[in-house]
This record gives sequence, C-alpha cells and structure tokens, in this order.
Amino acid sequence: MAGRVHLVRHAEAVHNVEKDFSRLDPELTPLGKQQAAALATTFPYASDIGVIISSPLRRTIQTTLLAFSDVLDRRYYAQGFGKGIEGGAELILDPGLQERSALPCDTGSESAVLEREFPELDFSGLVEGWTRKEGAFGADDEAVEKRAEGARRGLKDRVEALRGGERRDVVVVTHGVFMKFLSGDHSIDLPKAGWKTFSTAEDGKGAVVLVPI
Repeated sequence: MAGRVHLVRHAEAVHNVEKDFSRLDPELTPLGKQQAAALATTFPYASDIGVIISSPLRRTIQTTLLAFSDVLDRRYYAQGFGKGIEGGAELILDPGLQERSALPCDTGSESAVLEREFPELDFSGLVEGWTRKEGAFGADDEAVEKRAEGARRGLKDRVEALRGGERRDVVVVTHGVFMKFLSGDHSIDLPKAGWKTFSTAEDGKGAVVLVPI
C-alpha cells in the first residue's frame, strides 16, 4: 500500500494577528504555539509518518517541531527536554515550500540566522539565493507553479521510496497560498495548524497530482 501525503498549514504567526507584513520571517504567536502543540495530540496518523518536509520559514519550522515532537527523531531537539524519539522521522527543510509572495513576512531568514536559532537542524539544503524571491523562488505565477510541480514530483518519489516500510506517510508543513498551488486546489483554505490528506498520482500527461483522500 502506498503512503499518504498530509499537507499541514502553519499555526498562527505574528503577522497574521498584527497585519504587519513588513516584519521579516515572523515567528508563531503564543496561540500559534498552542495550536501546533494541540496538533500533536489530535493528528491521527503520527505512527505512519516516515518523513516530514517543512518550509524553512520560522513559523513553519516552529509548527513542525511543536506538532511532531513525538514523531521526529530526537536529534532535532536539544537534549534533556524529552522531545523526539529514537529512530524517529527524518526532517527535511525545503526552500521550495516557502510562501508565494515577496513581502518580508513571506521571506525567509538567512541560513546563518536560522542555524543560531535552531542549532539542531540541518540547513545545508538551503541553496544560495533562496530568500531573494527571484528566479526559481520568484513570486510570479509561473515560478510558483513550477515550484509546486517540482514539489509534487518530489513527494511522489519520496512516497515511492518509503513504500514497503512501516512508516510510509509524508507530512508537508507549508503556507496557505502556496498550498493552493501545491494541492492544485485554489479553493483550499485550511485553518491555522489544519491539515488535509492526499495520495499521489499521475494525470494523463504524466504530471504528478495530489488526490484528496
């Protein structure tokens, strides 16, 4: 049986409340941290997760670490806090999952800044220029569609790689607008820390699509 893909929207962030979109890469609010922590107790497929792929913005990283602290491998947490599990899920930070717009609130922090804030995480996958909102990371429809297409193809490959294992599901923690492109459903509007489950398939032209389950 093929694994599933669970798309998760980040929890409430500061710019969602203050409406200050000039704030660079805002963090979660106290309520947002509660929302993410609550997801840890309500998400029904925790034991099936093999890989979690997150946008590398602060709010998505924080959501991931809080919501999946009983799923992720313990190497992603500081020692002595009882977070993470031995042999837990892998965490991948993918700049292709960042939010669409070029506003500061939707722009990531430099790798060196994130490394200081989250020293247990691996930021080696953040390519040069991922915060500039140019080229492959541009905010125009064509660039965002191409990012989403690449992400879907990567998800299909990831699900195939996990096939046959005990933990076959993939979680993607991303943003509300980019999720519309990723899912192919421009009406999708999950609540903060909300999630929806999909399977991967190919359409008649060989393009990878996400199919709601």
